[in-house]
Amino acid sequence: MSVDPRFHPVSGFDLPRFAGVPTFMRLPHVPFDHPDFADVEIGLIGAPWDGGTTNRPGPRHGPRQLRDLSTMIRTLHPVTGVNPYAKTNCADLGDVAPNPADVQDSLTRMVAFYEQVAAAGVAPMTAGGDHLVSLPILRALGKDQPLAMIHFDSHTDLYDSYFGGFRYTHGTPFRRAIEEGVLEPSKVVQIGLRGTQYDGEDMAFGESVGVRMIKIEEFFERGVDDVMAEARAIVGDHPTYVSYDIDFVDPAFAPGTGTPEIGGPNSFQAQQVCRHLYGLNLVGADLVEVSPPFDPAGTTAWLGASLMFELLCALADAVARRRDAD
Repeated sequence: MSVDPRFHPVSGFDLPRFAGVPTFMRLPHVPFDHPDFADVEIGLIGAPWDGGTTNRPGPRHGPRQLRDLSTMIRTLHPVTGVNPYAKTNCADLGDVAPNPADVQDSLTRMVAFYEQVAAAGVAPMTAGGDHLVSLPILRALGKDQPLAMIHFDSHTDLYDSYFGGFRYTHGTPFRRAIEEGVLEPSKVVQIGLRGTQYDGEDMAFGESVGVRMIKIEEFFERGVDDVMAEARAIVGDHPTYVSYDIDFVDPAFAPGTGTPEIGGPNSFQAQQVCRHLYGLNLVGADLVEVSPPFDPAGTTAWLGASLMFELLCALADAVARRRDAD
């Protein structure tokens, strides 16, 4: 399939960036019933839901702010030279509609949405939402083959339950995904872990099933290049999902999130880790936990939109390589 100009973003030379209806990266809005949907290769999707949040709510408003801030993103990566829109047909598929009053119904709705995306052969790039939104995405993408995952976060999200046995929160998605067989734990690497803990049960579980957990001290001691080389070796050429929690980044640079942890990477290091994803067999990605109520200046959302572009470039490179190999 050749890349179609219908799927190019609107240029700031043609329409000022503060004008028009905001979509992710100023791309065309193409819902499932649109005649152009059959030609979409990468779908940018909003998951405006934070029903898994256990303390400070607000990520349900993340996709809307990320769309607005992403209108400042241009087309060409300044370091890699990648133009994702020249490699693949990208479109904003809109939002998956959650049920803010029912966690299980929301999960069911999201699984159904992403199953449609997967069935159409579209690779999803999702803006959350809290981190529980990753679970239904993994259920849809990994139902036929468990996925590898590179996970940037200050938390493992491997806890078993909260509040006396409630098993579906933003602290449990990857425990559920491993138990359900949609993640291959020996091919999961978590980078940036830090902060005070409840009891260490999450890390004990991860170690017991073979998850590679890299704490922030090791990250800084070894450096981005060395850590990411190990992450690449772990996932190999296996179909790989990337999940990026904005709280991976130090709150000095990303204060607008529900569970900030001090002592993290700066915004440049946050970009650098993404630039080591090229060449992997990426099948989807998400950027989660941007919380506009705690981000009055929009600093976190701008960083989040910029990191979405970094992820999109690596994902577009992977999608284009698979397409051209067929």
